[in-house]
Amino acid sequence: MLNAKTGTSINADPKLAGKEAAQALKDVKDAKMAFVYSGVQYDQKELLGAIAKELPGVPLVGNTSFTGVITDQGFVSGDDGFVGIMALGDKDMAVGVAGSPKQGDARATGHKVAVEAMKKAGKTTAPDYFFMVASPGEEEFYLKGISEVIGRVPCFGGSAADNTITGEWVLYTDEMVTPEGVAVAFFYTDKKFANVYTGAYKETKKSGVITKVEDYRKICEIDGVPALEKYMEWTGATPDQVKGGDLLGYSITAPIGVKDPLGDLIAIRHPQAGNDDNTISVGSNAAENTVAILMEGSVDQLITSTGATLKQTAERLGAPAGAYMLVHCGGRRAGIGDRIDEVAAQLKAASGGVPFITEFTFGEFGYEDDSRNTCGGLMLSFTGFEK
Repeated sequence: MLNAKTGTSINADPKLAGKEAAQALKDVKDAKMAFVYSGVQYDQKELLGAIAKELPGVPLVGNTSFTGVITDQGFVSGDDGFVGIMALGDKDMAVGVAGSPKQGDARATGHKVAVEAMKKAGKTTAPDYFFMVASPGEEEFYLKGISEVIGRVPCFGGSAADNTITGEWVLYTDEMVTPEGVAVAFFYTDKKFANVYTGAYKETKKSGVITKVEDYRKICEIDGVPALEKYMEWTGATPDQVKGGDLLGYSITAPIGVKDPLGDLIAIRHPQAGNDDNTISVGSNAAENTVAILMEGSVDQLITSTGATLKQTAERLGAPAGAYMLVHCGGRRAGIGDRIDEVAAQLKAASGGVPFITEFTFGEFGYEDDSRNTCGGLMLSFTGFEK
């Protein structure tokens, strides 16, 4: 039987914070791994060392989270730092955790980490599912490298984040800390797993063909028109609302979506900057000759979608849940602002008393139905593990 517990701390001392949070997990039986999410304020090596001392032999994986975490204990944040941990235990489950700074290119690094994770689990076969955390920027290529080794295996996870979008993020395992790289946890089990990957936005009738892209993440033209001009036409925004970094906040309730080939999934592309040449920088890869769709959603909907998505995750699991791992976009969290306690209430009610941890990321990974693993932004990637 899978068992899980969460622990948190906002102690300003990273060693004491790690100790306090980890002590709440010491009675997790047959602990096989722990997710760790923390504030950039901490010395992460000291934090992880303190956690490892309390949970000897338990592999750790995680990253810095945007402004806080949510567990079954509520929203946890602190000016001097914060940490949330969730340990999973199951005598019948094997887990391999591995990570690496970027070495060579992102794809090669992903390949290397996948091989190492299988070795750590004592396996020579692909896992049943896996968690991935990567630094923002090349998530798709880390994922390609992992898939070279294990094929199309269900993935969940998100990108490391900081509090100010200034590149202070790090990702880590119990063996390494890096601002640029990738880490994974490979899970081997016969128990059920479910993931719901969604932006939970409403599709509008406004769409156009992406006719020019540069460097994967700069949409230059839509329908042959400068992309920012087309976006302003769709939304009615004025230039002063969407120029430069102002677009990042404006687009939280009006992002761009792209559909997978069968239309089962709309992956959100978060417009992050309106450039001087009227191009749009986005947070995930875009492709020419695909359709960009204007999406819409209110702050109220951003909040209520969390509870609804967790309920959907429980239904999709189709068995009693032992834990939930919830990846929530940091941009959405910024749009929600000081109403974040409403999200915590939504999740606590929908969890039905099952332990869960929520991190806030700068990119989210998941899949829908039989589609391939996908990277997006402004999304939710909610995962359930059978008890």
